[in-house]
Amino acid sequence: MSIWSFSQGRVRPVLASSDEALVRFRQVDLVLMAACSVAALVCVGPARWAPHSGRNALLFLFFALGLPAVRMLEARFPRQPLLAIVADFWLLPVSALAHGWLGPIVDWVNPLVKDAQLVAVDQKLFGFQAAVALSHVVPPWANDVLMLCYYGHFMWPLLLGIYLYARGRGPTPGFDEYLLGLGLLLGFNYAAYSLVPAVGPRYFLIGAFDGPATQGWILTPLLESMMRTPVYTRDCFPSGHTGVMLVVLFYAFRFARRFFWVMLFPGMGLIFATLAGRFHYAIDLVCAVPLVLVVTGLALALSRAARQRAVEQGARSVPVDAIVRP
Repeated sequence: MSIWSFSQGRVRPVLASSDEALVRFRQVDLVLMAACSVAALVCVGPARWAPHSGRNALLFLFFALGLPAVRMLEARFPRQPLLAIVADFWLLPVSALAHGWLGPIVDWVNPLVKDAQLVAVDQKLFGFQAAVALSHVVPPWANDVLMLCYYGHFMWPLLLGIYLYARGRGPTPGFDEYLLGLGLLLGFNYAAYSLVPAVGPRYFLIGAFDGPATQGWILTPLLESMMRTPVYTRDCFPSGHTGVMLVVLFYAFRFARRFFWVMLFPGMGLIFATLAGRFHYAIDLVCAVPLVLVVTGLALALSRAARQRAVEQGARSVPVDAIVRP
């Protein structure tokens, strides 16, 4: 028998047992388990005909079931901090690896790429293709700097999480809200990849550029070539790099102001590199902004509701025999 409660932004099923083991699920845990479970069901259901659907279903299922397993081990062995760290940062490997397993889901939802429509939107709104225009004006040395910034996409979310976690000597309400916002963004972002799959200007508009690759001095040829053969390529709309960086900047500004100033210029360089590196259309960046506003607002509302519920439950937790009657 179990009951559910909230404590500091955590959803907690209290397992009634002799040793009073307490399994704590944070809100981001529920988002991850739900998203991975749905993805696994799609892979074994309507998308089972797509290549690699069975394998990807097992991978999604592993992440859906692995998190509660680690949380239960954490409750069973509270003196093992490594278990808590693995569970608290479960989002990061899921977000990094699950991106490459979206193929069967996208094949089922929308197998046709939408690059032509995105090009048309850019042309109507701006009158030009940003990636093509920038290829003529950004010098090679600047492309080296921008490509280096672009790869910060894999670094800044982790560094902010580690910073908040270490400063609070464990999970804090700010850390929980940050991971919840990041988890919601990635979930909605991956869903959008399925609805509007696109390969980006580096493939679709290759004939409009002076050469097949972005021009640079030393770093650009190496870093750009590493992005030529990713596991999954229909990941343009909206720009995940832009969305993630804006979320990280937002929470850094709220909870780690010094960290914000350190990452501000590399973060802006990362966003600019999505266009200069030919990865995204301008509309991809524009549409990432409202998505960030939605997920940060939703994370804030859910976190406040959880804290309020925790306060109310604490107020109702006074035992009857503690009441002293005159």
